[in-house]
Amino acid sequence: MLLGVIADDFTGATDIASFLVENGLPTVQLNGVPQDDVLVDAQAVVISLKSRSCPVNQAVEQSLQALTWLQRQGCRQFYFKYCSTFDSTAQGNIGPVTDALLDALGEQQTVISPALPVNGRTVYHGYLFVMDQLLSESGMRNHPVTPMTDSNLLRLMEAQATGRCGLVNAAEMDRGAGAVQEKLQQLAQQGVRYAVLDTLNEQHLLTQGEALKTMKLVTGGSGLAIGIARQWAQPGGKKAQSAGAPQGKKAVVLSGSCSLMTNKQVARYRQQAPAQSVDVARCINATERNAYAAELSAWVEQHAGEALAPLLYATAEPENLQHTQQQYGIEAASLAVEAVFAAVAERLYQRGFSRFIVAGGETSGVVTQALGISGFHIGPCISPGVPWVRAIEQPVSLALKSGNFGDENFFARAQTEFPV
Repeated sequence: MLLGVIADDFTGATDIASFLVENGLPTVQLNGVPQDDVLVDAQAVVISLKSRSCPVNQAVEQSLQALTWLQRQGCRQFYFKYCSTFDSTAQGNIGPVTDALLDALGEQQTVISPALPVNGRTVYHGYLFVMDQLLSESGMRNHPVTPMTDSNLLRLMEAQATGRCGLVNAAEMDRGAGAVQEKLQQLAQQGVRYAVLDTLNEQHLLTQGEALKTMKLVTGGSGLAIGIARQWAQPGGKKAQSAGAPQGKKAVVLSGSCSLMTNKQVARYRQQAPAQSVDVARCINATERNAYAAELSAWVEQHAGEALAPLLYATAEPENLQHTQQQYGIEAASLAVEAVFAAVAERLYQRGFSRFIVAGGETSGVVTQALGISGFHIGPCISPGVPWVRAIEQPVSLALKSGNFGDENFFARAQTEFPV
């Protein structure tokens, strides 16, 4: 095994796994840290955790457990994967997890590279942009769990980590891998623990991959995986996509994300297919929750034979979301809705549904867990960073979409471009 990836959520894991496979590195995704050493037929393994917004000590503990397992498999390089919008708070979890991994590996330096230019995430002079907006001026400013009010990655990292942060700027990146390695060495001599990498295009990602091929630990979004995978790639690596091609007939779309793009996707899909809004009040009521999940499942089954799969959505506009959170509490509302989605997914699977299109990292996590899926084969991409995946041990295919990924017609394209 060549590369071991520790991803801080489920959709982030499928995101990076798809880029690794697309760039020639056969990859398997495992959901959580395996209890023992399982046989994995791949050059890369992505372990998906649910550590993005959990308590810091829990995120650190899970990440170190994943690292220990990957070390036992003989991985030569390790990759801590977080979101391309650097989702975190002043307390973490990106900084504390990075520090813990560096210490466990006995390393003094790593890089910070969240950029994904193909999806409009770029870094310039250490500032993170979403399309043509600074991160702090994008929709991420109002994220319900990790609002991003600063765009400067150096400040963000130093606020939550223990060391100093430096920059490899775009001009140095343009001069190639040798110049990047030289700058990293200079920063290391100055005691800089984390180096933010300016990234404006895919060539910069390829340069980074070449410059970092001997670095024990790298951190970033899924874009850096393009360059890293090219360094490890072997002939025939992309053929592995066939193992994850979607199968099955009965499908459902489940949307828990409240991101700007998912709101647009839900609005478009409601014009194309049957759609039902999830009532948060009925999710909150624990005594009614199972009955409500059964009711929603029955509604989905009633519409299963139509041209496009039925949609259940808890997606809401920012104003409505804020009202709901004020009424029920952020965590209580989120956990209640997730519990209903999990119960619905389990019921539908028992009734022969085998294709699940899911929007939102948290929702993807609970659906995957509810279905008892331990790992995936990575299939063809629907949109950059969003592949179809197929469960290793069950006849289930899933498309797990991070909130802001995909175009407005994503839900329909996931079905029409990959028909039964």
